[in-house]
Amino acid sequence: MTIWLWFGFIVFVLVMLALDLGVFHRHAHVISIREALAWTGLWVALALVFNVAVYFLYERHWLGIGLELGHALTGRQAALQFFTGYLIEKSLSLDNVFVMALIFTYFVVPAVHQHRVLFWGVVGALVMRAAMILAGVALIRRFEWIVYVFGGLLLLTAVKMLVVRHDNLDPDKNPLVRFARRLYPVSTVFDGKRFFTTLDGKRAMTPLFLVLLIVESTDLLFAVDSIPAIFAITTDPFLIFTSNVFAILGLRSLYFALAGMMHRFRYLKMSLVFVLAFVGVKMILAHHHPMPTVVSLAVIVGILGVGIVASLVAGHRDTAALAAPLADDPDERESSHGDRPVA
Repeated sequence: MTIWLWFGFIVFVLVMLALDLGVFHRHAHVISIREALAWTGLWVALALVFNVAVYFLYERHWLGIGLELGHALTGRQAALQFFTGYLIEKSLSLDNVFVMALIFTYFVVPAVHQHRVLFWGVVGALVMRAAMILAGVALIRRFEWIVYVFGGLLLLTAVKMLVVRHDNLDPDKNPLVRFARRLYPVSTVFDGKRFFTTLDGKRAMTPLFLVLLIVESTDLLFAVDSIPAIFAITTDPFLIFTSNVFAILGLRSLYFALAGMMHRFRYLKMSLVFVLAFVGVKMILAHHHPMPTVVSLAVIVGILGVGIVASLVAGHRDTAALAAPLADDPDERESSHGDRPVA
């Protein structure tokens, strides 16, 4: 009977996507930081409201939800697992935001068309992640030892995130882009918001479609890294899928809100490294030393909080250090006060 919950949630997602592209963003425009923050707040609020619904769904086991794993999952347990999974996916998506900013900069994508690319990127990401989540759940239920593989994968991802730099990104080396260029003609100029255009009388892809392909392939790589993380929190497919969906739905607005100031959070990437490492160790030890979800949530929030606070403190010190020479230079002080009227 849980099929009706899945159906209802998928319909909700489709309605929200239709409203997003067909109503609120029907006319292409540059997304301001203020608008992006408002949308980000809305998506976060919707996730929190849904988390309340999760509590009552699992507390009362409507339509048999929460009974599929062989033991009853209480409302409190389900709500904690959903929120922890949502927080993990949301925090790991911050690295994806930085990569998307580099992709748009590399291809010089007009700001007015970036929302369209991200919208269809999100649609593709939802389909890919649904397939990967279902495959992951099936593997864990059939082969219990696969959790050790997922845990090891997370540890390797943490090491990779620590040593790999994104600022030397070269999208032209993307295998999907190279294959697309061999398969189909590619225009060298944008044609408004169109993904396809006409080139010398033939159908051709625009650079905007190449950007979409790169965004999709990048999200696939991030999904391979991040989806195993949520299996350390829960193996309930409904909680995994819904928490992932809410994290992804807010990714576009989060991009427009943060892309221009990601440099201010210099230690956030290090925090994500520790989050992945912690979740990987938690998954490896799950069968022998299981950790309560509330403890995992506290540790993850603490790690992210330390990274954010350290970044803000470092930024404040840098600003103070730049201002100090100006304050100590008498010539600079004289020039700055020389135009003042004399009383």
